[in-house]
Amino acid sequence: MLMDVDLSGFVRESEDGARRIDFAVDGMTCAACIVEIEQALKKIPGVAQARVNYSNSRLALGWKADDLDPAAAVEQLRQMGYVAHPFELAEAETRDAEHARYLLRCLAVAGFAAMNVMLLSVSVWAGNMSDITPETRDMFHWLSALIALPAAAFAGRPFFASALGALRRGALNMDVPISLGIILALGMSVVETAGHARNAYFDSALMLIFFLLCGRYLEQAMRQRTRAVAGNIAALRSPLAARINHDGSITQMPTARIAAGDVVLVRPGERIPVDGAVIAGQSEIDESIVTGETARRAIGPGADVYAGTMNFAGALRVRARSVGSGSFLDEIERLLEGAASARSRYVGLAERASRIYAPVVHLTALMTAIGWFVFGATLHDSIVIAIAVLIVTCPCALALAVPAVHVVTSGTLFRSGVLLNGPHSVERLAEVDTIVFDKTGTLTLPEPRVANAAEYSSDLIETAARLARSSRHPLARALAHESPAGAPFDGAREEVGAGVVALVDGVEARVGSARFCGLDGAPVGDRADDASTIFFRRGAESAVFRVRQTLRADAATVVAELRAHGYAIEIISGDSGRATAAAAAALGIEAWRGAATPADKVARLEAIKAAGGKPLMVGDGFNDAPALAAAHVSLSPVSAADIAQAAADAVFLGERLAPVARALAVSRLARRLMRQNLTIAVVYNAIAVPLAISGLVTPLIAALAMSGSSLIVTLNALRAGGGASERSGSQAAASQNAPEGSRSSAAGRTGFGAAA
Repeated sequence: MLMDVDLSGFVRESEDGARRIDFAVDGMTCAACIVEIEQALKKIPGVAQARVNYSNSRLALGWKADDLDPAAAVEQLRQMGYVAHPFELAEAETRDAEHARYLLRCLAVAGFAAMNVMLLSVSVWAGNMSDITPETRDMFHWLSALIALPAAAFAGRPFFASALGALRRGALNMDVPISLGIILALGMSVVETAGHARNAYFDSALMLIFFLLCGRYLEQAMRQRTRAVAGNIAALRSPLAARINHDGSITQMPTARIAAGDVVLVRPGERIPVDGAVIAGQSEIDESIVTGETARRAIGPGADVYAGTMNFAGALRVRARSVGSGSFLDEIERLLEGAASARSRYVGLAERASRIYAPVVHLTALMTAIGWFVFGATLHDSIVIAIAVLIVTCPCALALAVPAVHVVTSGTLFRSGVLLNGPHSVERLAEVDTIVFDKTGTLTLPEPRVANAAEYSSDLIETAARLARSSRHPLARALAHESPAGAPFDGAREEVGAGVVALVDGVEARVGSARFCGLDGAPVGDRADDASTIFFRRGAESAVFRVRQTLRADAATVVAELRAHGYAIEIISGDSGRATAAAAAALGIEAWRGAATPADKVARLEAIKAAGGKPLMVGDGFNDAPALAAAHVSLSPVSAADIAQAAADAVFLGERLAPVARALAVSRLARRLMRQNLTIAVVYNAIAVPLAISGLVTPLIAALAMSGSSLIVTLNALRAGGGASERSGSQAAASQNAPEGSRSSAAGRTGFGAAA
């Protein structure tokens, strides 16, 4: 009994006294399990919250009563047929990997057995039409049984276990008719073989198991990717902090023991461990996880800082304001978990159809057997006809109707540069009516670029780029990008916060801030576009490079194309209002908001959904992860933070925005094909079931009809391979030649992070 397990070490308590524990739950097979689990746990006295995230099989249980034992929830789940373990990331990843290997073993066994039994069946079918002897046919049938029975017992375990768990809970899921059909087909085949009958159906049962395991394994592989989210957040947390004591001494201690009001020392190159305010020191910090902006921010006393941000230039003393459960990272995690668990309730087309399918199938087969027996048929014949009904109505076509389209569509999108993360991504994309873009790294390229490189000679650019390659500063990286060839100069030396200096052909060369390069007062051009500047000097030569975020080359074309298809388009960014407005103006987008927090982004998406909209969120930053999870569906560029990619439904490749439009177009076609396949499955059943009930369909014909319907929906699904037509050559050319003016700003600083 799990009631004896001590779970106190896994309970977390917040400042308001609320307690919480996370469980990993094994045994969930569909979104309907979410409602069942949550409703059952909320009936336990004292439980204030029970929230399930189906995508990573995680249950969050919350309560306030001191006398509630979370083991009661574990016992309740055990009685319902689920197994719960305290959630630990490493263990959850291990269980996921083990389950994936288990499904793969089942799939291999089913495939190998199905191929061999099919070879024997073909021989029997051919022999039945020629001169096979009964003894030879019986031998082939028994050989098939020797292969099929142990193979089905092993490979069918995922379905049998799920069906048994559903029956124990007094419920029906899609695995119940599948399991019943497999068992009855195998059982009847054994009886028919023992009775020297002409036909057996071992091959049909094994093929059904094989096809369904393909879909189950692919779904498990997609779900494994969501485990990366918690690990990515954990990597940003500093496990240790250097607390400055009252006597000035420094004590290294776990960050969890830092209290509000404590002062911590943050050295260059360390992540800030707490939310707080700087009380001493000057530095530059990377706040991209907060704002999404890649340029570093110069800070000093009085500046607010957040846990997880990286300190670069100088040592800081920070007075802690929020630690642990009250920090920015914890807020991101709470927003992300809440959004992901809410979105995991999405029910796909096939699952909605299966909710009424299972009871109808069972009732039809049962009434068929009873009806034939009452009207004088033998028990054997009544059961054979009922099994024929079960085989005819076996949900192979229904089970393949949507997954087959998913598989083909995934391949089409992959060739278009879009990688899907979840099984329902295609259906969600097809339902979109509003598109919300992040700015920095999404509408713009992930790294800033030099906007005025054409003003200088190629030799000067090459020298400056090679010199800049000795620095990791964002502005230096942008300059280095202008001349990818060429190694850094030997002897180059970086002065932190100032620039890089080296001797080039006996002449000193410098790149960095205006003061460092001796170019104080040099004209920097129009500041209206908020471009950052980096200076270069070598002897009498000098240059002022203007660095800013530039829109993706085809951003204007893609936005216009999406608007032409009727999508409402917005920009919501953590970058400044001025920079966001510039990007919106360049793209002709009227609805925009800058300086938005992660909570602001989630709130906007929730407002769109509350008004009946289906928003697509396209973002790339750590601060976008909760919004990506909260949206109806989400896309992230391959250059995005790992946590953003894990939270998104799909990732697109390359420096162009075209894959976003492509994903939407292909998904709309895929949804039409899914609906057509479901219609085909329904029409097939409407024709085949009455014939089976009337006794005109033998189990062999039923098996062939079932296979035929599966083949039809599979062939129809292949039409998704064409997808929507590719963009025309003129559109591609327009993207290639996007106007120089269609560029947005990035940061309002000059030099190496300091004002010129």
